Amino acid sequence: QVQLVESGGGLVQAGGSLRLSCAASGRTFSAYTMGWFRQAPGKERELVAAITWNGGRTYYADSVKGRFTISRDNAKNTVYLQMNSLKPEDTAVYYCAASQGASIVVVKTLYGYWGQGTQVTVSS
Repeated sequence: QVQLVESGGGLVQAGGSLRLSCAASGRTFSAYTMGWFRQAPGKERELVAAITWNGGRTYYADSVKGRFTISRDNAKNTVYLQMNSLKPEDTAVYYCAASQGASIVVVKTLYGYWGQGTQVTVSS
């Protein structure tokens, strides 16, 4: 079992920045590929970014490339999502998730562990 707790969400004006954190406990954090997802009202939950166990590979959705950065600190059992140049369309609940395996995972159903989510609201 892996327990995930997100933090760092909030209200920010367009063009601003936020950094989300996801603290993990339980089984060996470094064994998991980690992902950040988001879900806006009335929309499907979508993958925003993912990072392999050692940070060697990352993935970004086209909508956030160049603005968001995913990173991890295995010594602190924490994964981060730095979000810059935020837009109103980035407004959503953001979830971190863990997937067993060494590769980038883009399929939502392959993530077996999820946090409770943190709200990000970007005002125009």
